[in-house]
Amino acid sequence: MSVTLAPAALERVQRYLVESPDAIGLRFGVSRTGCSGWQYKADLTREQHDGDTVFEQEGVRIYVDALSLPLVDGTQIDLVKQRLGEQFLFRNPNVTAECGCGESFTTKADAA
Repeated sequence: MSVTLAPAALERVQRYLVESPDAIGLRFGVSRTGCSGWQYKADLTREQHDGDTVFEQEGVRIYVDALSLPLVDGTQIDLVKQRLGEQFLFRNPNVTAECGCGESFTTKADAA
């Protein structure tokens, strides 16, 4: 099992952590929402929760809760620049469909 950061995302998360010295890493997971079922959540975290799986990459810790782990296993988080902004892009091998607006997705587990 793994969740990884592409080089651009790794660099950005490292900068976020420098700017927020009380944060211990990146919390990554999913929540139920939208027309397809799941939406990604990514934010800095200041604590580890019971049941978290922790991945570490070049000093950056990624915390994933037990519910989210099977749905995001194998995901690579990247950072893309668009016009004047940037946003995280999630390359998740478990996704089988996404809603038209791009807000939510369905996984292989949902189809079973």
